[in-house]
Amino acid sequence: MKAFVPGATGQTGRRIVQELVKRDIPVKALVRNLETAREILPPEAELVMGDVLNSSSLYTAIGDSTVVICATGARPNFDFTGPYQVDYLGTKNLVDVAKQKGIEHFVLVSSLCVSQFFHPLNLFWLVLFWKKQAEEYIEKSGLKYTIVRPGGLKNDDNQFPIVMEPADRLFDGSIPRTKVAQVSVEAIFQSAASNKIVEIVTQAEASEKSLAELFISVS
Repeated sequence: MKAFVPGATGQTGRRIVQELVKRDIPVKALVRNLETAREILPPEAELVMGDVLNSSSLYTAIGDSTVVICATGARPNFDFTGPYQVDYLGTKNLVDVAKQKGIEHFVLVSSLCVSQFFHPLNLFWLVLFWKKQAEEYIEKSGLKYTIVRPGGLKNDDNQFPIVMEPADRLFDGSIPRTKVAQVSVEAIFQSAASNKIVEIVTQAEASEKSLAELFISVS
């Protein structure tokens, strides 16, 4: 197994890379700035240059990877095309190249509430709308996939149990990025995670379950 991680230098992506390294899984981190990436990512990660908007660069960068864990996302700025380009077109390019390369499992980190068009986050250039379009493209691609929809992302960890539900069941809540990374990486090992959308938050009052149990519980 070798994992390819687009969005590797983002706040969630770097934690996914760390989780992969912790599990001794070879990882290729897709980056646009090598200098920045070297400061952020563990030395065990192989850094590869590329851009999700450039399919030929992706084809070269993926190389001999067998799984993709995509943690890309448009950064907040004044470019109203950002979510369309990064969250939709970029993901679409990744899916197309993954199919050409025979990728065995494609994990996408998406977001809660992508099905709610009138959600306040869509005021920011339809960010949730374009994430939903990307999800639908993956679902129709024929690739084995897991779509992970986390609640509000927190940089600080907590010890609260993870709650996992099927699509469009959770509408609020938050989760540490470290736990999003754990769920995203575990998905490539769990057959029960295949071809599912899972929504995740943490809740202090929830009962503790293993990630395997959580994936099995989502139908």
